[in-house]
Amino acid sequence: MSSIQNVLYWLLANSLGGFNRGRILEELFKKPQNANELTNNLKLEYKTVRYHLKVLEENKIITSAGGGYGKTYFPSEELELNRHIFNKIWYEIGKKRD
Repeated sequence: MSSIQNVLYWLLANSLGGFNRGRILEELFKKPQNANELTNNLKLEYKTVRYHLKVLEENKIITSAGGGYGKTYFPSEELELNRHIFNKIWYEIGKKRD
């Protein structure tokens, strides 16, 4: 397993909150967004979104630009290059939730 695969598997499949982190990443693949936009689009609490963004950014899965409330989040270059790994893990998680 590659290191990005290990990190994604841990962040999405083997940790509490993985499902919401996957949902956040799906949204960021659609378009870059700030925490407030993600909160509204995913119908999650703002603090929950901020927490997951922090975890994803600390693990270099996403990057950001700007600051404060307008800080905008993007999939990292490494995640973009390995989107197929995200899709595979995300598909497996979805099957478990059915």
